[in-house]
Amino acid sequence: MGNSWIIDVLADLKTFAQNNELHLLAVQLEETALVAKAEIAEMSQRAPISVRGEATETRSIFVQAGGSRRS
Repeated sequence: MGNSWIIDVLADLKTFAQNNELHLLAVQLEETALVAKAEIAEMSQRAPISVRGEATETRSIFVQAGGSRRS
């Protein structure tokens, strides 16, 4: 599930705003959802911290992913 639950929360808030004639809030929530989607997508493209490490158990994964022993 990760962080994607926040998109559903923002959608629910936007629906509430629209149903209660809070038009500016609905627009702002739509923009906020776009920002959240972009940031979540960016986070999912980053390698986990453990893969970047130099510990013995992660070194082989790191090298296989194109890293070097010294960054």
